Amino acid sequence: MELYYLAFSARGLALAQRLAAALGGQAARCAPPVTLDGWTREHFAQGTGLVYIGACGIAVRAAAPYLRGKDADPAVVAVDERGRYAVPLLSGHLGGANALARAIGRACGAQPVITTATDAGGLFPVDDWARRQGCAVADPGRIKAFSARLLAGQTVRLYSDWPIAGQAPAGVALTADKGGCDAALTLTDPGPGVLWLAPRAVALGAGCRRGAPAAALEEALAALLRAQRLCEKSVCGVFTIDRKGDEPGLRAFCAAHGWPLVTYTAAELAAVPGSFTPSDFVARTVGVDNVCERAAVRGAGGGRLLAPKRAGGGVTLAAAVKQFTPDWEWME
Repeated sequence: MELYYLAFSARGLALAQRLAAALGGQAARCAPPVTLDGWTREHFAQGTGLVYIGACGIAVRAAAPYLRGKDADPAVVAVDERGRYAVPLLSGHLGGANALARAIGRACGAQPVITTATDAGGLFPVDDWARRQGCAVADPGRIKAFSARLLAGQTVRLYSDWPIAGQAPAGVALTADKGGCDAALTLTDPGPGVLWLAPRAVALGAGCRRGAPAAALEEALAALLRAQRLCEKSVCGVFTIDRKGDEPGLRAFCAAHGWPLVTYTAAELAAVPGSFTPSDFVARTVGVDNVCERAAVRGAGGGRLLAPKRAGGGVTLAAAVKQFTPDWEWME
């Protein structure tokens, strides 16, 4: 988590610098040329953890104009300048603000003031768990109904494509029925009404003709996701051959989704073990018989090829899945 701290006094700045030394990140004081609105606007867009060393009200008013949604907002925590309390204000679970408040508490002795209902009741925070496990929540709007069942004292049923290490928490029962569960830890769409927890474990391998526009890549991606019933949020990065690393369309496509673009040499791709769809034309052109499938598997750390090459509109895409080993931990 990239952390940014903003203080409003000399005492507050000293605390911000102490926290930055312990947890990482950058500390600043609100004084010309740094303004409250300018700092907030900049770091809301690029940061994943914002810590205001001052009153909660200051943080709330500063953040309000930039709110987008619980699945998009960064973690925001307010800490009084004496370091007595750390209050998560935004994205307590999905953004990690609760965990950040606890980390601040460990660093300076502050008391984390956690107000999310499941935490307050000692219940399973499914969205916090998803974040801790490296998963995305496909539709955050369904979190409320899942948590409401727990808060009402009911048992929720969770399906998983993978074994989950450890003991299931109170109120959660594992089920083998994907269609009849309340939540599903799975790569493929579990169907209507189910809280879909999608591991960020899909490596997207890409190839494209010279000058292919970002729109062509978007169309190819949409087709692949539909065909494989995958969640876009599962994609962890885009992987290709080095000679495509400067393609404007490919770079714009990755930037639009916030995905890293990683490239490999032809020799590195040729060394990837496995059975791939060969192309004599591709071999003659770039020096290896397949780019997208090999790049996907390499990007997935040698993981399983999930979706073989799909070609169209001057674009080829493939997908592979990284090894994923979930457990029941959510506290950090």
